[in-house]
Amino acid sequence: MRRVSSPKNLSEDSAGGAPAVPYLPLSPDDATAQDASIGSLVKDAAQQVSTLVRAEVELIKAEAVGEAKKAFRGSLFFVLAGVIGLYSSFFFFFFLGELIAEWLPRWAAFGIVFLLMLVTAGLAAYAGLRKWRRVRKPQRSIDSLKDTADVLRHRGTRAEEETTGSSTAR
Repeated sequence: MRRVSSPKNLSEDSAGGAPAVPYLPLSPDDATAQDASIGSLVKDAAQQVSTLVRAEVELIKAEAVGEAKKAFRGSLFFVLAGVIGLYSSFFFFFFLGELIAEWLPRWAAFGIVFLLMLVTAGLAAYAGLRKWRRVRKPQRSIDSLKDTADVLRHRGTRAEEETTGSSTAR
């Protein structure tokens, strides 16, 4: 398929780096469209509908890819914030150990902080395991694909039966 864009958006497409999408002109290119036969008009209409559908699909793809790139770039900042948060948690636990060391021996204070961290990690792992066990296979999609395959398989069998003239019931 030839990749073109409307003359109005041609300069915008090349400047933005976005791929050009096919389009249909709204006015005929020549005056011979009035003299065309019904068959050629139907052919042109079918071709234009096909081009229109393809153009819509290309437009959706182009927009989706662009938005996905924006989302990815934005998510990098969340990852950066998470990494910094994880590294700063070390200082929080060190502070907590020093704070508890005001009332207990230092070894006991840091032992308590260590046990607190282990219990927190264990609870998070348990919660994650419970959520993981709830994940199920997409049964409705699997059933739908099986039904579609059955219909297509039986459709081919019926077409063969009609061409051979046999009318065996199933």
